[in-house]
This record gives sequence, C-alpha cells and structure tokens, in this order.
Amino acid sequence: MPSPILRFAPSPNGLLHLGHAYSALFTSLWAEALGGRFLLRIEDIDITRSKPEFTAAIFEDLAWLGLAWEEPVMRQSDRFAIYAAAADRLKRRDLLYPCFCSRAELAAHASGTDPDGAPLYPGTCRHLPPGEARRRLEQGVEANWRLKTDDAVALTGVLTYSVAGPTPADRPQIRYARPERWGDVVLQRKGTPTSYHLSVVVDDDAEAVTHVTRGRDMEPSTDIHVLLQMLLGLGSPLYTFHKLILDAEGRKLSKSKGSPSLRSLREAGRTAEEIRRQLGF
Repeated sequence: MPSPILRFAPSPNGLLHLGHAYSALFTSLWAEALGGRFLLRIEDIDITRSKPEFTAAIFEDLAWLGLAWEEPVMRQSDRFAIYAAAADRLKRRDLLYPCFCSRAELAAHASGTDPDGAPLYPGTCRHLPPGEARRRLEQGVEANWRLKTDDAVALTGVLTYSVAGPTPADRPQIRYARPERWGDVVLQRKGTPTSYHLSVVVDDDAEAVTHVTRGRDMEPSTDIHVLLQMLLGLGSPLYTFHKLILDAEGRKLSKSKGSPSLRSLREAGRTAEEIRRQLGF
C-alpha cells in the first residue's frame, strides 16, 4: 500500500509567521505519525506579489524549525500550462464563462456574501449574449473565468468528503459539500490562467496527496475543491482542519496585518525549541 502523502503549501508573498509554523509542524507531525511523506509546495501563482526572497525565507524558516522535506519542490509558477489545460476541459463542457465585471461593479450588485464574507457574484456576465462575450474577448478585454456552479452541481449530484481529526488515530467522518453557497467562483483570474481553487486540486492530484491538513478557516473552500475533483476526475484526499493561532485581540495571524514573522522572532533571540513548545510541539 502506498505511503500517505501530506504537503505544506505556503505562498511566498511575505514572511512566515507563527500560524504558518503551526500548520507546517502539524502537517509534519501527521506525516510522521502515519509513516508518510512530507512535501513542500510553493504556491506562487500570484506573480505580482510572490518574490524569490520570500521563497528563500520559507526554506530558511522551515529548516530552522527542524523540518525536512522531499526534493524537488513543486512551484506553481512552473505549471500554468497544466492549469490552463484543466480549465479548458471545463470550458469544453460549457461550465466556465468570462466575467468582465470590475470589483466596484461586483460590490455594487452583489447578492449577499460568500462563506469568506466576500461579495457574492450575481451572475451578471453569465447572461451576456454569446456574441457580446466573444466580441469583448476578441478585442483583448481581460476577463475572469467563472464556474457555472449550479450546472456543475447538477452534473455531479450530492457531494461528500471525509474529515479526520484532530489526531491521525481519530475515525474519519463524512461531510456534505455545499458548493452552491459560493456562487459562480472564479477559476481563472485576469492575467493568470488559474486560481487558488483550481491549482490546489490539480496539484494535490499530481502529487498524489492523501491527506490535506489546513486551518479551520479553509474548511468552507473544500466545497469547491470537492466539486472540482469530481468534475476533473481527480483524487479526493482525506481532510483535517486544525486550530488557528490568534493574536492578543483574538484575530487570526496574517501577513497583511503585520503579524510578527518567524524571522523577527528569531532575530529577537527566540529559539526554534521555544517556538515549538509555544505551539504545542
């Protein structure tokens, strides 16, 4: 029987913080407990924000924490053609459509919010005459490509996935996916042939990942991932959702909020052993 495969997949758009450290250590612990493999993936599809120095810092921080991973390391920026091919498969089934709406237009006409609290797309461009959408594309107007979520769900039927946790010894439970609450999600972004949702399921399948460990805040997005796995004929791993590391105000740590980085903690004299103990490892 093949060994379990787990992965830690940070984005190099800033320095890692304690939340990343917890997730990496949690994933490594699960891999060790299962007698499996621990992979590192660099999720750098956002080429405007991803920087080589942040990728180098990821390697440095993880090695400082005492983690080791297999080589070579998958980098999503090397795989754009593969993601585009996956999207093309969905386009041939008439499951994607171009969306030309700006952020301001989306915010003005949103029909509620998605599970992340972002404006829920009302489907404006889905109802454009085919000739008009084609004309805009031929003129070089950039578009996001959105999934016709309700049509996709009609094809797949009821969707379920397996969730384990919080320890590898716990018995998995079956949960129902509800992708319809996300509306018509973006699968290809303007100027980029993919999105997080599309690339993550394609890459997990390519690396034969058997267990996906992620923070509880990512649980709702599993709805879309399970739907895409079914549409594209990809493997569906076992999921577990770990706790989040919060700041003094009870907010999730974030690069955008300026949460202290592992590098800054190291430069202030903290040791890797102290960080691991603080995080419960």
